[in-house]
Amino acid sequence: MPLLQRPAFTFTALALASTLAACGGGGSEAPDTSTAGPQTVQIQFAAVAGSQAVGCGTPLTGLGSTGATAQLRDLRFYIANAALVRADGVEVPVTLGANDAWNLTVGQDRVTLIDLENATGACPSATGTAGTNAVLKGQVPAGNYTGVKLSLGVPFALNHSDWANPATTSAPLDIQALAWSWQGGRKFAKIEVTDPLAASPVGTPGKWSASTFNVHLGSTGCVGNPATGTQVSGCAAPNRMEFTLPQFNPATQKIAVDLQALLASTDITANTTGTAAGCMSGGTDPECLNVFKALAIDWQADGKGTGLPVQGGASQTVFRAVAP
Repeated sequence: MPLLQRPAFTFTALALASTLAACGGGGSEAPDTSTAGPQTVQIQFAAVAGSQAVGCGTPLTGLGSTGATAQLRDLRFYIANAALVRADGVEVPVTLGANDAWNLTVGQDRVTLIDLENATGACPSATGTAGTNAVLKGQVPAGNYTGVKLSLGVPFALNHSDWANPATTSAPLDIQALAWSWQGGRKFAKIEVTDPLAASPVGTPGKWSASTFNVHLGSTGCVGNPATGTQVSGCAAPNRMEFTLPQFNPATQKIAVDLQALLASTDITANTTGTAAGCMSGGTDPECLNVFKALAIDWQADGKGTGLPVQGGASQTVFRAVAP
């Protein structure tokens, strides 16, 4: 669809700061009012598995290549450097509010933790939290916007610090369950589904070979480790996901993270002997092949994947715009 024909939503200084005014696209652009504002924007996230709502304690069906039944164990991820995309293609950063338990801004880098687990059901209270956060809140100048661009991950400058050191680490980067300790960074995403028969005796028909299928996304091949006093100087595979939803209106839509799409081509009931349970971003772990394909991150079976977004994330299938 030609750029000027995309549906657009407009922020104007005449609206209340908390109001998002949506206007139809048609064949011409609304006037650029980017010098007015700023205006409030709220980007809501929702967990789904196909058409099913996802939550702790709710059985999930039809997951993976075998259509397995599972339960959610964890669902948290960091969104960095969110930007709305104007009708003319210009990306406008979303400025976050004050630093708090869910948001952190340092210089030009902005991070929000999206937490869609609540430490109930199969989501363990030992590692989870009762508090949740499903929204990225901020401000943008008034203008004519058609989409959103996001990064799943933590920027390099903020990622590699010792999570346990309050002098160098601020919330929401101080969560032990999201520490990528052996790589000196963070789990960008911690998505876990568990076997409903995990407590059954060994040999029970239908029991998974590993009780939990983990999707832990994080940088690998990193040189250095803050936990041992050596600052990380670089990572062979950054593994940050970038993607754009070219037609997205935060006033009328949410962003769904789809576990069914993430795991669609992977047998979550089986795990290759000698490898981590599920995909923990291992460069040669077979369980990562189709997970990284769904995320549109370059991964190669010989371990030579770049860990960079493939074509800007255009082929990713995990995040999509949905009605609220």
